Amino acid sequence: MTPEPTAPVLEIRPKAVPGRTPRGLWGRAFRPFFLCLAVYAALAVPFWAAAWQGVFGIPVWLQPTGWHGHEMVFGFVAAAIAGFLLTASPVWTGGPALTGRWLAALVSLWVAGRVAFACVGILPSWLVAVVDLAFLPAVALAVLRTLWGSGQIRNYAVLGIVIVLAAANAGMHAEALGITTATAPPALRLAVDAIVVLILVIGGRITPAFTENAFRRDGLPWKVRSWVAVDVGVISLAAALVLADLFAPRTPWTGVLAAGAGLAGVVRLAGWRTIHTGKDPLLWSLHAGSGWIVVGLLLTGFGDLGAPIPASAGLHALTAGGMGATILAVITRVGLGHTGRPLVLPTAVVWCFALVHGGALLRVVSPFLSFPVQPVALMLGAGLWAAGFALFAARYWRILSEPRPDGLPG
Repeated sequence: MTPEPTAPVLEIRPKAVPGRTPRGLWGRAFRPFFLCLAVYAALAVPFWAAAWQGVFGIPVWLQPTGWHGHEMVFGFVAAAIAGFLLTASPVWTGGPALTGRWLAALVSLWVAGRVAFACVGILPSWLVAVVDLAFLPAVALAVLRTLWGSGQIRNYAVLGIVIVLAAANAGMHAEALGITTATAPPALRLAVDAIVVLILVIGGRITPAFTENAFRRDGLPWKVRSWVAVDVGVISLAAALVLADLFAPRTPWTGVLAAGAGLAGVVRLAGWRTIHTGKDPLLWSLHAGSGWIVVGLLLTGFGDLGAPIPASAGLHALTAGGMGATILAVITRVGLGHTGRPLVLPTAVVWCFALVHGGALLRVVSPFLSFPVQPVALMLGAGLWAAGFALFAARYWRILSEPRPDGLPG
Protein backbone atom coordinates (compact mmCIF):
# COMPACT_ATOMS: atom_id res chain seq x y z
CA MET A 1 0.00 0.00 0.00
CA THR A 2 1.41 3.38 -1.00
CA PRO A 3 1.04 6.14 1.61
CA GLU A 4 -1.43 8.83 0.68
CA PRO A 5 -0.15 12.37 0.24
CA THR A 6 -2.46 13.34 3.10
CA ALA A 7 -0.58 11.18 5.60
CA PRO A 8 -0.12 13.03 8.91
CA VAL A 9 3.12 14.86 8.21
CA LEU A 10 4.19 17.80 10.31
CA GLU A 11 5.11 20.43 7.71
CA ILE A 12 1.69 22.12 7.84
CA ARG A 13 1.36 25.88 7.93
CA PRO A 14 -0.56 27.03 11.01
CA LYS A 15 -3.62 29.18 10.54
CA ALA A 16 -3.33 32.81 11.44
CA VAL A 17 -5.55 33.59 14.42
CA PRO A 18 -6.85 37.17 14.80
CA GLY A 19 -5.41 38.87 17.83
CA ARG A 20 -2.76 36.23 18.41
CA THR A 21 0.91 37.08 18.00
CA PRO A 22 3.84 34.72 17.60
CA ARG A 23 5.30 33.63 20.91
CA GLY A 24 8.76 32.50 19.85
CA LEU A 25 10.06 29.98 22.34
CA TRP A 26 6.62 29.34 23.85
CA GLY A 27 4.75 29.22 20.54
CA ARG A 28 4.75 25.41 20.31
CA ALA A 29 5.96 22.57 22.51
CA PHE A 30 8.70 21.41 20.16
CA ARG A 31 10.67 24.62 20.66
CA PRO A 32 11.60 24.49 24.37
CA PHE A 33 11.56 20.70 24.67
CA PHE A 34 13.89 20.12 21.74
CA LEU A 35 16.32 22.71 23.04
CA CYS A 36 16.14 21.28 26.56
CA LEU A 37 16.77 17.69 25.50
CA ALA A 38 19.75 18.71 23.35
CA VAL A 39 21.37 20.73 26.13
CA TYR A 40 20.68 17.97 28.64
CA ALA A 41 22.19 15.30 26.39
CA ALA A 42 25.28 17.46 25.94
CA LEU A 43 25.70 17.78 29.72
CA ALA A 44 24.38 14.58 31.28
CA VAL A 45 26.17 12.02 29.09
CA PRO A 46 29.69 13.43 29.62
CA PHE A 47 28.91 13.80 33.32
CA TRP A 48 27.93 10.15 33.55
CA ALA A 49 30.98 9.03 31.55
CA ALA A 50 33.26 11.02 33.84
CA ALA A 51 31.52 9.63 36.93
CA TRP A 52 31.90 6.11 35.56
CA GLN A 53 35.63 6.77 35.22
CA GLY A 54 35.82 8.00 38.81
CA VAL A 55 36.28 11.70 38.05
CA PHE A 56 33.09 12.43 40.03
CA GLY A 57 31.18 10.40 42.53
CA ILE A 58 28.49 8.29 40.88
CA PRO A 59 25.02 9.58 41.86
CA VAL A 60 23.63 7.24 44.50
CA TRP A 61 20.26 6.12 43.19
CA LEU A 62 19.50 2.41 42.89
CA GLN A 63 22.31 0.42 41.26
CA PRO A 64 25.29 2.39 39.88
CA THR A 65 23.78 2.55 36.37
CA GLY A 66 20.28 3.37 37.62
CA TRP A 67 20.77 7.12 37.48
CA HIS A 68 22.12 7.00 33.93
CA GLY A 69 19.40 4.70 32.63
CA HIS A 70 16.63 6.70 34.26
CA GLU A 71 17.82 10.06 33.01
CA MET A 72 18.36 8.91 29.43
CA VAL A 73 14.86 7.43 29.24
CA PHE A 74 12.75 9.58 31.57
CA GLY A 75 14.77 12.76 31.10
CA PHE A 76 16.15 12.91 27.55
CA VAL A 77 13.67 10.70 25.67
CA ALA A 78 10.66 11.89 27.68
CA ALA A 79 11.36 15.48 26.61
CA ALA A 80 11.46 14.39 22.98
CA ILE A 81 8.17 12.53 23.34
CA ALA A 82 6.52 15.55 24.98
CA GLY A 83 7.78 17.97 22.35
CA PHE A 84 6.76 15.73 19.46
CA LEU A 85 3.33 14.61 20.67
CA LEU A 86 2.24 18.05 21.86
CA THR A 87 3.23 19.45 18.46
CA ALA A 88 1.93 16.63 16.26
CA SER A 89 -1.38 15.92 18.00
CA PRO A 90 -2.93 19.32 17.08
CA VAL A 91 -1.90 18.63 13.47
CA TRP A 92 -3.48 15.17 13.56
CA THR A 93 -6.74 16.27 15.17
CA GLY A 94 -7.15 20.02 14.74
CA GLY A 95 -7.34 20.28 18.53
CA PRO A 96 -5.81 23.04 20.67
CA ALA A 97 -2.03 23.29 20.98
CA LEU A 98 -0.28 23.81 24.31
CA THR A 99 1.38 27.24 24.25
CA GLY A 100 2.35 30.15 26.44
CA ARG A 101 2.31 29.96 30.22
CA TRP A 102 0.94 26.40 30.37
CA LEU A 103 3.72 25.20 28.10
CA ALA A 104 6.26 27.08 30.24
CA ALA A 105 4.82 25.39 33.33
CA LEU A 106 5.19 21.93 31.77
CA VAL A 107 8.78 22.62 30.72
CA SER A 108 9.52 23.89 34.22
CA LEU A 109 8.19 20.63 35.62
CA TRP A 110 10.59 18.68 33.39
CA VAL A 111 13.49 20.92 34.43
CA ALA A 112 12.58 20.45 38.10
CA GLY A 113 12.83 16.69 37.64
CA ARG A 114 16.32 16.97 36.18
CA VAL A 115 17.42 19.27 39.01
CA ALA A 116 16.00 16.79 41.52
CA PHE A 117 17.99 13.96 39.94
CA ALA A 118 21.13 16.07 39.99
CA CYS A 119 20.60 16.33 43.74
CA VAL A 120 19.88 12.67 44.59
CA GLY A 121 21.56 11.84 47.86
CA ILE A 122 21.03 15.43 48.96
CA LEU A 123 17.28 15.72 48.56
CA PRO A 124 15.00 13.14 50.23
CA SER A 125 14.14 10.27 47.90
CA TRP A 126 10.42 10.91 48.31
CA LEU A 127 10.84 14.50 47.12
CA VAL A 128 12.84 13.39 44.07
CA ALA A 129 10.07 10.91 43.29
CA VAL A 130 7.23 13.41 43.69
CA VAL A 131 8.90 15.99 41.45
CA ASP A 132 9.98 13.54 38.75
CA LEU A 133 6.81 11.46 38.65
CA ALA A 134 4.59 14.47 37.98
CA PHE A 135 5.88 15.13 34.46
CA LEU A 136 4.58 12.24 32.35
CA PRO A 137 1.03 12.31 33.77
CA ALA A 138 0.99 16.05 33.02
CA VAL A 139 2.07 15.31 29.43
CA ALA A 140 -0.68 12.69 29.15
CA LEU A 141 -3.30 15.20 30.31
CA ALA A 142 -2.05 17.81 27.83
CA VAL A 143 -2.19 15.29 24.96
CA LEU A 144 -5.65 14.13 26.07
CA ARG A 145 -6.84 17.75 25.97
CA THR A 146 -5.87 17.87 22.29
CA LEU A 147 -7.23 14.45 21.34
CA TRP A 148 -10.52 14.70 23.23
CA GLY A 149 -13.52 14.85 20.94
CA SER A 150 -11.48 14.36 17.76
CA GLY A 151 -13.06 11.00 16.98
CA GLN A 152 -9.64 9.67 15.93
CA ILE A 153 -9.51 6.58 18.11
CA ARG A 154 -6.17 5.27 16.83
CA ASN A 155 -4.34 8.35 18.10
CA TYR A 156 -5.22 7.39 21.67
CA ALA A 157 -2.65 4.57 21.36
CA VAL A 158 0.19 7.08 21.74
CA LEU A 159 -1.49 8.35 24.90
CA GLY A 160 -1.46 4.78 26.20
CA ILE A 161 2.29 4.56 25.67
CA VAL A 162 2.81 7.73 27.72
CA ILE A 163 0.78 6.16 30.53
CA VAL A 164 2.89 2.98 30.32
CA LEU A 165 6.04 5.11 30.61
CA ALA A 166 4.61 6.86 33.66
CA ALA A 167 3.92 3.48 35.27
CA ALA A 168 7.45 2.28 34.46
CA ASN A 169 8.90 5.40 36.04
CA ALA A 170 6.83 4.72 39.15
CA GLY A 171 8.24 1.18 39.24
CA MET A 172 11.77 2.54 39.35
CA HIS A 173 10.99 5.04 42.09
CA ALA A 174 9.14 2.39 44.11
CA GLU A 175 12.34 0.39 44.45
CA ALA A 176 14.37 3.50 45.25
CA LEU A 177 11.91 4.29 48.04
CA GLY A 178 12.05 0.75 49.41
CA ILE A 179 8.39 0.11 48.63
CA THR A 180 9.23 -2.78 46.28
CA THR A 181 12.25 -4.92 45.49
CA ALA A 182 13.77 -5.71 42.10
CA THR A 183 11.22 -3.64 40.17
CA ALA A 184 13.60 -1.05 38.72
CA PRO A 185 15.39 -3.17 36.04
CA PRO A 186 12.18 -4.60 34.52
CA ALA A 187 10.54 -1.18 34.75
CA LEU A 188 13.40 0.43 32.83
CA ARG A 189 13.27 -2.33 30.21
CA LEU A 190 9.50 -1.87 29.97
CA ALA A 191 10.07 1.80 29.21
CA VAL A 192 12.69 1.03 26.55
CA ASP A 193 10.42 -1.52 24.86
CA ALA A 194 7.44 0.86 24.95
CA ILE A 195 9.50 3.63 23.34
CA VAL A 196 10.61 1.21 20.62
CA VAL A 197 6.94 0.50 19.88
CA LEU A 198 6.23 4.25 19.77
CA ILE A 199 9.10 4.82 17.32
CA LEU A 200 7.85 1.98 15.12
CA VAL A 201 4.32 3.43 15.13
CA ILE A 202 5.32 7.05 14.49
CA GLY A 203 8.04 6.02 12.04
CA GLY A 204 5.48 4.07 10.07
CA ARG A 205 3.41 7.25 9.77
CA ILE A 206 5.98 9.86 8.90
CA THR A 207 8.98 8.17 7.25
CA PRO A 208 7.25 6.65 4.19
CA ALA A 209 5.15 9.79 3.74
CA PHE A 210 8.18 12.10 3.84
CA THR A 211 10.08 9.75 1.52
CA GLU A 212 7.25 9.61 -1.02
CA ASN A 213 6.94 13.40 -0.98
CA ALA A 214 10.70 13.84 -1.48
CA PHE A 215 10.77 11.41 -4.41
CA ARG A 216 7.90 13.28 -6.07
CA ARG A 217 9.52 16.65 -5.43
CA ASP A 218 12.79 15.54 -6.99
CA GLY A 219 11.15 13.73 -9.90
CA LEU A 220 12.57 10.35 -8.86
CA PRO A 221 10.92 7.18 -10.23
CA TRP A 222 10.83 5.08 -7.05
CA LYS A 223 7.57 4.24 -5.32
CA VAL A 224 7.41 3.82 -1.56
CA ARG A 225 5.49 0.77 -0.39
CA SER A 226 4.08 0.22 3.07
CA TRP A 227 2.61 -3.25 3.35
CA VAL A 228 -0.11 -3.47 5.96
CA ALA A 229 0.82 -7.02 6.92
CA VAL A 230 4.45 -6.02 7.51
CA ASP A 231 3.51 -2.91 9.50
CA VAL A 232 1.09 -4.85 11.66
CA GLY A 233 3.61 -7.66 12.06
CA VAL A 234 6.55 -5.56 13.21
CA ILE A 235 4.43 -3.51 15.64
CA SER A 236 2.62 -6.58 17.00
CA LEU A 237 5.86 -8.47 17.58
CA ALA A 238 7.43 -5.44 19.29
CA ALA A 239 4.32 -5.01 21.45
CA ALA A 240 4.42 -8.70 22.40
CA LEU A 241 8.08 -8.24 23.31
CA VAL A 242 7.01 -5.63 25.89
CA LEU A 243 5.09 -8.32 27.78
CA ALA A 244 7.65 -11.06 27.21
CA ASP A 245 10.44 -8.92 28.66
CA LEU A 246 8.30 -8.43 31.76
CA PHE A 247 7.38 -12.06 32.38
CA ALA A 248 10.09 -14.11 30.61
CA PRO A 249 13.16 -11.88 30.06
CA ARG A 250 16.26 -13.16 28.24
CA THR A 251 14.53 -16.37 27.10
CA PRO A 252 13.86 -17.98 23.72
CA TRP A 253 10.44 -16.29 23.82
CA THR A 254 11.99 -12.82 23.83
CA GLY A 255 14.59 -13.99 21.34
CA VAL A 256 12.01 -15.12 18.79
CA LEU A 257 9.89 -11.99 19.21
CA ALA A 258 12.80 -9.55 18.97
CA ALA A 259 14.43 -11.32 16.03
CA GLY A 260 11.08 -11.58 14.28
CA ALA A 261 10.40 -7.89 14.74
CA GLY A 262 13.90 -7.08 13.48
CA LEU A 263 13.50 -9.19 10.34
CA ALA A 264 10.09 -7.65 9.66
CA GLY A 265 11.76 -4.26 10.09
CA VAL A 266 14.26 -5.13 7.35
CA VAL A 267 11.39 -5.86 4.96
CA ARG A 268 9.70 -2.63 6.01
CA LEU A 269 12.79 -0.54 5.23
CA ALA A 270 13.14 -2.25 1.86
CA GLY A 271 9.62 -1.16 0.97
CA TRP A 272 10.42 2.38 2.08
CA ARG A 273 13.31 2.50 -0.45
CA THR A 274 15.86 3.34 2.21
CA ILE A 275 18.78 2.72 -0.14
CA HIS A 276 17.62 5.60 -2.39
CA THR A 277 17.57 8.31 0.30
CA GLY A 278 21.30 8.94 0.62
CA LYS A 279 21.37 12.40 -0.98
CA ASP A 280 19.00 14.07 1.52
CA PRO A 281 20.25 14.09 5.14
CA LEU A 282 16.84 15.15 6.47
CA LEU A 283 15.45 12.01 4.85
CA TRP A 284 18.16 9.38 5.30
CA SER A 285 18.52 10.34 8.96
CA LEU A 286 14.94 9.14 9.59
CA HIS A 287 15.67 5.87 7.82
CA ALA A 288 18.93 5.50 9.74
CA GLY A 289 17.10 5.85 13.04
CA SER A 290 14.72 3.08 11.99
CA GLY A 291 17.74 1.05 10.89
CA TRP A 292 19.23 1.28 14.37
CA ILE A 293 15.96 -0.03 15.84
CA VAL A 294 16.18 -3.01 13.47
CA VAL A 295 19.81 -3.65 14.45
CA GLY A 296 18.93 -3.42 18.14
CA LEU A 297 16.04 -5.87 17.79
CA LEU A 298 18.21 -8.34 15.87
CA LEU A 299 21.10 -8.11 18.34
CA THR A 300 18.69 -8.53 21.24
CA GLY A 301 16.86 -11.40 19.59
CA PHE A 302 19.88 -13.42 18.56
CA GLY A 303 21.52 -12.74 21.92
CA ASP A 304 18.48 -14.07 23.76
CA LEU A 305 18.52 -17.12 21.49
CA GLY A 306 22.05 -17.96 22.61
CA ALA A 307 24.38 -16.11 20.24
CA PRO A 308 27.50 -14.64 21.92
CA ILE A 309 26.12 -11.09 21.89
CA PRO A 310 26.28 -9.05 25.11
CA ALA A 311 22.89 -7.78 26.22
CA SER A 312 24.22 -4.21 26.44
CA ALA A 313 25.00 -4.24 22.70
CA GLY A 314 21.37 -4.73 21.74
CA LEU A 315 20.16 -2.36 24.46
CA HIS A 316 22.39 0.50 23.33
CA ALA A 317 21.63 -0.12 19.65
CA LEU A 318 18.00 0.54 20.59
CA THR A 319 18.74 3.50 22.88
CA ALA A 320 21.89 5.40 21.90
CA GLY A 321 21.39 4.33 18.28
CA GLY A 322 17.67 4.01 17.61
CA MET A 323 16.32 6.55 20.06
CA GLY A 324 19.20 9.01 19.79
CA ALA A 325 19.33 8.99 15.99
CA THR A 326 15.55 9.07 15.54
CA ILE A 327 15.16 11.95 17.97
CA LEU A 328 17.90 13.92 16.21
CA ALA A 329 16.35 13.22 12.79
CA VAL A 330 12.93 14.41 13.97
CA ILE A 331 14.05 17.52 15.83
CA THR A 332 16.21 18.76 12.94
CA ARG A 333 13.29 18.39 10.52
CA VAL A 334 10.50 19.67 12.77
CA GLY A 335 12.70 22.56 13.86
CA LEU A 336 12.72 23.77 10.24
CA GLY A 337 9.25 22.84 9.01
CA HIS A 338 7.35 24.13 12.02
CA THR A 339 9.18 27.45 12.12
CA GLY A 340 8.27 28.22 8.51
CA ARG A 341 11.70 27.54 7.05
CA PRO A 342 12.65 25.55 3.93
CA LEU A 343 13.55 21.91 4.56
CA VAL A 344 17.22 22.52 3.93
CA LEU A 345 19.66 21.45 6.62
CA PRO A 346 21.62 24.42 8.06
CA THR A 347 25.36 24.54 7.53
CA ALA A 348 27.38 21.96 9.49
CA VAL A 349 24.31 20.27 11.00
CA VAL A 350 25.04 17.12 9.01
CA TRP A 351 27.90 16.68 11.48
CA CYS A 352 25.30 16.26 14.22
CA PHE A 353 24.22 13.06 12.50
CA ALA A 354 27.79 11.88 12.01
CA LEU A 355 28.67 12.49 15.67
CA VAL A 356 25.58 10.79 17.11
CA HIS A 357 25.82 7.77 14.81
CA GLY A 358 29.55 7.47 15.46
CA GLY A 359 29.05 7.70 19.20
CA ALA A 360 26.26 5.10 19.11
CA LEU A 361 28.40 2.73 17.04
CA LEU A 362 31.26 2.93 19.52
CA ARG A 363 28.86 2.30 22.41
CA VAL A 364 27.36 -0.75 20.70
CA VAL A 365 30.69 -2.36 19.76
CA SER A 366 32.44 -1.58 23.06
CA PRO A 367 31.14 -4.71 24.89
CA PHE A 368 32.93 -6.82 22.28
CA LEU A 369 36.27 -5.09 22.99
CA SER A 370 38.80 -5.97 25.66
CA PHE A 371 40.59 -3.82 28.21
CA PRO A 372 42.15 -1.25 27.77
CA VAL A 373 40.40 -0.50 24.47
CA GLN A 374 36.87 -0.84 25.85
CA PRO A 375 36.88 2.12 28.29
CA VAL A 376 38.47 4.32 25.64
CA ALA A 377 35.72 3.39 23.18
CA LEU A 378 33.06 4.06 25.81
CA MET A 379 34.43 7.48 26.68
CA LEU A 380 34.95 8.47 23.05
CA GLY A 381 31.50 7.25 22.13
CA ALA A 382 29.89 9.25 24.93
CA GLY A 383 31.81 12.35 23.88
CA LEU A 384 30.84 12.07 20.21
CA TRP A 385 27.18 11.40 20.98
CA ALA A 386 26.95 14.36 23.35
CA ALA A 387 28.80 16.61 20.91
CA GLY A 388 26.20 15.87 18.24
CA PHE A 389 23.43 17.25 20.42
CA ALA A 390 25.59 20.15 21.60
CA LEU A 391 26.12 21.15 17.96
CA PHE A 392 22.38 20.89 17.33
CA ALA A 393 21.66 23.19 20.28
CA ALA A 394 24.20 25.72 19.02
CA ARG A 395 22.92 25.74 15.42
CA TYR A 396 19.19 25.59 16.22
CA TRP A 397 19.11 27.91 19.23
CA ARG A 398 17.89 30.93 17.29
CA ILE A 399 15.67 28.86 15.00
CA LEU A 400 13.77 27.43 17.96
CA SER A 401 13.73 30.51 20.19
CA GLU A 402 12.76 33.25 17.72
CA PRO A 403 9.31 33.85 16.18
CA ARG A 404 8.59 32.38 12.76
CA PRO A 405 10.03 34.56 9.96
CA ASP A 406 6.67 34.46 8.12
CA GLY A 407 4.90 36.07 11.07
CA LEU A 408 2.51 33.17 11.66
CA PRO A 409 1.91 31.77 15.15
CA GLY A 410 3.76 28.62 16.18
